[in-house]
Formats: sequence, C-alpha cells, structure tokens
Amino acid sequence: MTITSENRPSHFPSTTHRKLRMGMVGGSLDAFIGAVHRRAAALDNEIELVCGAFSSNPEKSRQTGHALYLPPNRVYDTFEDMIRQEKELPEGERMDFVTIVTPNYMHFAPAKMALENGFHVVCDKPMTLNLAEAKELAQLVEKTGLIFCLTHNYTGYPMVKEARAMIKAGKLGQIRKVLVEYPQGWLAQLVEATGQKQASWRTDPAKSGAVGGVGDIGTHAENLVEYITGLKITELCADLTIFVEGRLLDDDANMLLRFDNGAKGMLTNSQIANGEENPLKIKVYGEFGGLEWHQMEPNTLIYKTNENGARLIRTNVGTLSPEAQANTRLPAGHPEAFLEAFANIYTNFAHTLRARLNGTEPDPIRLDFPGVADGVRGMAFIDTVVSSDKSDQKWTKFIS
Repeated sequence: MTITSENRPSHFPSTTHRKLRMGMVGGSLDAFIGAVHRRAAALDNEIELVCGAFSSNPEKSRQTGHALYLPPNRVYDTFEDMIRQEKELPEGERMDFVTIVTPNYMHFAPAKMALENGFHVVCDKPMTLNLAEAKELAQLVEKTGLIFCLTHNYTGYPMVKEARAMIKAGKLGQIRKVLVEYPQGWLAQLVEATGQKQASWRTDPAKSGAVGGVGDIGTHAENLVEYITGLKITELCADLTIFVEGRLLDDDANMLLRFDNGAKGMLTNSQIANGEENPLKIKVYGEFGGLEWHQMEPNTLIYKTNENGARLIRTNVGTLSPEAQANTRLPAGHPEAFLEAFANIYTNFAHTLRARLNGTEPDPIRLDFPGVADGVRGMAFIDTVVSSDKSDQKWTKFIS
C-alpha cells in the first residue's frame, strides 16, 4: 500500500531528505556478514547505521558499537531493548528500519517484533528456521504493509539483471533447460570440530535448521534460477549426502528440477568440493539461444546461438537493459563485484522506502529486490528437498 497523509503512521516523517537510519541485529566485530551489510548499505550514501544490538553478549555488543563510533545510548544489550527504545525516540532520531544479520535461528524473532512495532526489515537469507515461521512473517508483512527485503545478493549483479531482462524480452524463446551449480570446498574436513565460528553454527541443526549446505548456498541457487528465468519450480527429485564423518547436516546435494512451463533442470550445491572457492554458475537454454553467467567473473554474460556462436555481453558496454544499467556504477572495464551487488539490494530497498516515507510511488526499477515471498519460496524449497530426499518416490511436488 502507498502511505499518504491520511494513513501515514505517526512515527513516519512527512518527507525525508536525509540518509535513512538503520538499526542492526547481530553483526559483531568477529562476524563475517555483518560487516558486509554495513559496507554495502553505506556504499551509495543513502543509509547510515544509527544503532544496534550486535551480539547476544552485551559486552561484545558494546565493544562493536564503540568500534563503529556509535553513541553508547544507541548500543543495546538485546534486540528487544533496541526495538522498544527506538520506537520511543522522536521521529527525527529513531531508526527507520532493522537489518538482521544473525544465524538462521535468530531471524524470526527480531523480524516479527520489528514488523509488529512499525519498522521495515532487511533480513539475511534463508529468511527463517522453518516454513511455518516464514509464512507467519509473510502474513505480518501483508497485514502491516511494511517493506521486507531479503538479501539474496546475487540478484544484485548487473549481468544477472541483464539475463533476466533478455529472457523476459523473449530473446531466448521458451526456456527448455536450466543448469545451476554452487560448489565450495571450505567444509571438506570437519572444521566445525575446531571451533570455527561460521562452520559451527551452519552445521548445527538447532541454529541452521533442517539442512546445512542446501540452506546456506542451495537456496541462493534456487532463488537465482527463479529470478533469472521467471519460472517456478513445481517438482524436484533430491539426493542429500553427508560426506564428512561426524557432521550433522548435508554437505552435498544434487537434484533434478521441473518448472511450471515444462522446462527441466539440474541444481547441485556442495561444500566438500575440495579446492573450490565460490564459483556459482548458471546456464539457461531456450528455443533460440542460451545464456551463461559465472559469479567469479560477474561482469560478463555469455550469449550463445547456433547461428552466431558465443558472444560476450559486458557491464556498461553497448546498450544494456534499463535494469542492468540502473545497477551499474562504473565505466566499462572497472570491475564491480560482491559488495556492489549487495549494495544494489540495499540501494533499491532505500529508494523504495524513501518513496514510501514521502508518500510517493517508487521508480519501478527500484522495486527490484528480493522480498518476503522469496523468503517463503526458499523455505518451501528446503522442505521439498528434505521430503524428496527421505521419500521412496522419484518426484516430490514443491511444497507451498
């Protein structure tokens, strides 16, 4: 819904010509993804960090706030304290939205409380610990009309947006086949037994959920497929494996996919692919041509046809789609990568939120960021994969 003078909540300013104010849950100094979110949010000068509850350890939260030059009274011991106390501040001071960068099991509670108290939300993926929580958040977003952004950051790359625009424009004709792979090698040994923080929570069912690698990187692959092609997975056949002895959750997954237009596909993700870094790749084939994109060479999109062979489409070279161009910052030949793609998610969210606060309609191009519906799809994907892996049936219908 559009906020107007008649239905504007009392804590929204009438106009905003300032940076949007962000509060953060999680993201202490020794966390990986919190620093990424802070840098990405700040990149385009649209957002500033004003407060945070950075750790379940109050002392660690205070140390992080001090290192980030926040005033002590805006650094909170708990996310509950932050949301309650920020809500009581004058509209010229309080945060505008909450960013949640905790492990999976701590996404739902702060997101729910933020929405219930009138704050917009940016949340890391996967959205929740389970599908029931995801559906509850979706209902809250619908009820409140607040904006919810999910940071599937790979959708922020300009060449991913170019691929999506080309497919939408019919350049490939009807999509027939999709191949996506996401191999990593960092969990080839039982590193969680050494106390490595990222490995410890990602392989713990209480903190990660029903899956390990599928939730961590498989959901990225699923989201990327549906984002680029515009198709929906309707059925899948999954095989999950735990290769490393002593591990509690999957570290390798392979699956066959069926889509709502009749297309077929394959998705594989692995975290025991020894020697691999982060080579997420996708190939899409249609009646008239194919597209290929590699995350580790993100400024290049490969366009293939039987008539003309392969052609490279490069960021900011020639005529690109408005969507790709709007998410490109630098002249051709100047690499834009992970942080810039992450920043595109934040910037599109910020422009949309600013329009909401001002009671205007956002530029449609700026509405291009993952939302709560993508989060529900991701959790349904996880449930479907788990059901398929456990089933004696070859195919399992996508759980919605």
